[in-house]
Amino acid sequence: VQLQASGGGLVQAGGSLRLSCAASLRTFSNYVMGWFRQAPGKERLFVAAISWGGGSVNYADSVKGRFTISRDNAKKTVYLQMNSLKPEDTAVYYCAADYSPQGYSDRYYAREVYDYWGQGTQVTVSS
Repeated sequence: VQLQASGGGLVQAGGSLRLSCAASLRTFSNYVMGWFRQAPGKERLFVAAISWGGGSVNYADSVKGRFTISRDNAKKTVYLQMNSLKPEDTAVYYCAADYSPQGYSDRYYAREVYDYWGQGTQVTVSS
């Protein structure tokens, strides 16, 4: 199983980036997908999650209204559109997959429910 995140980079404050995470999961549509981020010296924190069909999404308060998570099950890819970026958004961003055929977990924000993790992609926002 492999999750390959891409799309990170250096951007000025107020700018936008779109992250992608391509998954080699056999039944991608049975997985809840999430994005987390980790700043230097800090713990890895929840950013956003999306249910199988995209009907349920959740965001951390710090990114609500600026970030949008989406998925394309045919391409086995999840996206994170990040707008109005701030210097405090600087971090390594990780995608994660939670095998959840029974439904969208109410603990979508918890690192421990996710079964697979990508390698991370660096996002740096300059002021």
